Amino acid sequence: MTTEESKPDLLGGAFDDHHPPSKELLDDCVHCGFCLPACPTYSLWGEEMDSPRGRIYLMGEGLEGEPMSPALVQHVDACLGCMACVSACPSGVRYDRLIEQTRQQVERRGAEHRTRGDRALRSMIFALFPHPGRLRLLRGPLRLYQGLGLSRLVRRSGLLAKLSPSLAAMEAVAPPITPREPVPPLVRARGERRATVGMLLGCVQREMFPGVNAATARVLAAEGCDVVTPPRQGCCGALSVHAGREAEGLRYARALVDAFEEAGVDRVVVNSAGCGSTMKEYADLLADDPRYADRARTFAQKVRDVSEILVELGPVARRHPLELTVAYHDACHLSHAQGVRSQPRELLAQIPALRVREITEGDMCCGSAGIYNLVNPEPAAELGDRKARNVAATGADLLVTSNPGCLMQVTTALERQGRSIATAHLVLVLDASLRGLGRDALVPSARGPGDLTDT
Repeated sequence: MTTEESKPDLLGGAFDDHHPPSKELLDDCVHCGFCLPACPTYSLWGEEMDSPRGRIYLMGEGLEGEPMSPALVQHVDACLGCMACVSACPSGVRYDRLIEQTRQQVERRGAEHRTRGDRALRSMIFALFPHPGRLRLLRGPLRLYQGLGLSRLVRRSGLLAKLSPSLAAMEAVAPPITPREPVPPLVRARGERRATVGMLLGCVQREMFPGVNAATARVLAAEGCDVVTPPRQGCCGALSVHAGREAEGLRYARALVDAFEEAGVDRVVVNSAGCGSTMKEYADLLADDPRYADRARTFAQKVRDVSEILVELGPVARRHPLELTVAYHDACHLSHAQGVRSQPRELLAQIPALRVREITEGDMCCGSAGIYNLVNPEPAAELGDRKARNVAATGADLLVTSNPGCLMQVTTALERQGRSIATAHLVLVLDASLRGLGRDALVPSARGPGDLTDT
């Protein structure tokens, strides 16, 4: 097992001997090109090396002895990790594992090929976003900044975008700060208890979209679940793992396994697509750790997206009508990484009077992709604008999705285009229906995404 104290040996090329890109997985690729139209970066630039098969070619060169190069780092960093190519591939190539393995190598062996500014930005991101306590400290200043109208002035001036596109992107996607809604350690089921579930609070979800966690607990309780939220839980490690920061991500994963281990839950429920996809991979991520391998496997088998557990249980609580037309956006780490596509739509179909419309190019990433819209703001904005145009073309009143990053990204793109379409997490729609709040609780979105407080 790799630790900060032990350094892997070199293989003689771009990679060291700690989980380099698997040659067996690389050989599964027959370079047929089915991945090309599914790949966001190839669709933007038409460059072969910015397609999945092009990056696989570069990985193969690295295994054959080519050194870690600026070109390899550039093309790996340009990948969103959306996994649309995995869904599109007829040969079953596990590009998800290959890009994750390669990113770990880049972090260990190729970071010097990034600019000093890029390295500093990444350090700042990971010093902030995986830490709920630090995000909590940011809430007050950010709320004051937004309340005084400074955000509008900054965006109108364009000065921040000229100084730092990445900081401008970070400022633009920040959601309106709404009152905190702490979730109690235990929320009892309403009526007959059908299951006991643990709930991940998350980092960005917990502090920037507190209404989503509160609504998740209410919906689960209404459907007969005792909801346990272990107080010691922290980051799940998703951002770190997806960015190749392996040692850091595994520390977070071990701590989360510890936090939930004694909770006595049947399932661990997640309402953030990126978090859920990583937590379902804990068995693979911690396979080299003799202390955690079996425990991680047990934990991963319990993980469910909130839409999965609700469909598994089946509805018992009454749904009130919502006179709304919604467009459902598939978060990449829910649809491509977890294969969860039908369940959110099934839940929306249970709501009387609600109409669901599909989005053109629905499988195309919105550009959020973890930290991608912060470290690669220009292509992320192009993808966000493309998604916003397709959302607007549905004529929907409300965009619904299941990931905080997607909510921030698409909301920002819609605002940039001057489109008055509300946005909300899936559980906020379910919560509004169960509580009979009506469409005014969700539309219009002067409140901003995720602001649905208890009444």
